[in-house]
Amino acid sequence: MADGVPAPGVLGLTPSFGFGDRIGLATPGHLAALRSAGGGIAPIFAQQSIREMTRTSRTPEGVMGDAMRALADANWSEPHGADADHLKTPDDVDCTAAAGFTFFTIDPSDDVDQRADDYDAATVQQKFAAVAAELPWIAAYQGRSVALATGTTIELDEQAVQRAAVKYGAAIERAVALADHIKQVHERLGRDYEIELSVDETDQPTTLAEHYIIADQCLQRGMKLVSLAPRFIGELEKGVDYKGDVAALEKSLENHAAIAKLLGPYKLSLHSGSDKLSMYGALARATDGQFHVKTAGTSYLEALRVVLRHDESLFRQIVDFSRERYPTDKATYHVSATNDSAPPQSEVGAAEELEKLYLERWCDVPQGVGFTAPGRQILHCTFGSVLTDAALGKAVVDVLRSHPDTYSEVLCEHFSRHLQALQPGAA
Repeated sequence: MADGVPAPGVLGLTPSFGFGDRIGLATPGHLAALRSAGGGIAPIFAQQSIREMTRTSRTPEGVMGDAMRALADANWSEPHGADADHLKTPDDVDCTAAAGFTFFTIDPSDDVDQRADDYDAATVQQKFAAVAAELPWIAAYQGRSVALATGTTIELDEQAVQRAAVKYGAAIERAVALADHIKQVHERLGRDYEIELSVDETDQPTTLAEHYIIADQCLQRGMKLVSLAPRFIGELEKGVDYKGDVAALEKSLENHAAIAKLLGPYKLSLHSGSDKLSMYGALARATDGQFHVKTAGTSYLEALRVVLRHDESLFRQIVDFSRERYPTDKATYHVSATNDSAPPQSEVGAAEELEKLYLERWCDVPQGVGFTAPGRQILHCTFGSVLTDAALGKAVVDVLRSHPDTYSEVLCEHFSRHLQALQPGAA
């Protein structure tokens, strides 16, 4: 670890914010935003998923080292965490724990039955019969009612419990097994840790009954759960603002937060949190500040803003390359943009118009100020292809290294809005 900088630690129930950095040069701008927005929210600077590391040819040690060197340069002395994101295997845990990560996000999405919500009652019963013997917890929930502090009652009737078992039963087992491995690794290392559980990468929202059963099982079986990311109602696409009824979302968040307080307490986590400013106030209010927000790709998009402002020709090359890669690279992301959503760069004259179509952020939307530029998703999903391209990747890094002040300035402006929107009393 860098001299003089405290090692990453656990953050507990303090409201927290993850600054993903896919290049390794964004931490100075993240720090500037944090200082500009004021205190109260604990930061996670070193944050990257195994999938992102693979796509950018980075390592856990490299991600940690880039963040820690920037913190040392800034004389940072406050607590901070380090998020090993979207872990799926014991090997994922081993390599990130060895690098000093402290916040472990378990992703059991490969074991979630993504079609469970569409099954009719007969199909649910058929599929439940095939897994029931492997899930001894079924009887503990079936027929129960759970009263929440919001006045909502969760009815754990036969169909709700069986559908939860079909949809998430195998995922719960995978998550608990990986949590046990995380515990064993840290007992050997003699270090503290905390766990986030991600069940948000599904097409359908996580119901209250499903949230209750998942969290209760994980806690009963010893998971050191500090936050949980359900799949919320509405659409949380990459690179754009929340799509949905924010008032309805807030009521749903209140119920999910009530479960977290009843069983934990643990924080509610918002993944795909980049640029979702219209829902930040609802999240902060509903959770009474017990939240975690995770961002990642938005810092890469701000890096491309720097490229456009200092090397327009390079940016145009990246747009062309990204449009070619987008049909393939978008496969693992929740997005709705197509290449028809934004014109080819060759049809756009002025740099200002190009920025508006591919990067513009602050636009009037029904709930307030949000993100609507159609090209953002095209650029967002193709980061790995760009950064690992021998010519383009090096060129992007060269621009950022040549203009660090511009990168810090755009990141500070960008993330100050995020952090301010999460403060108590923010509109």
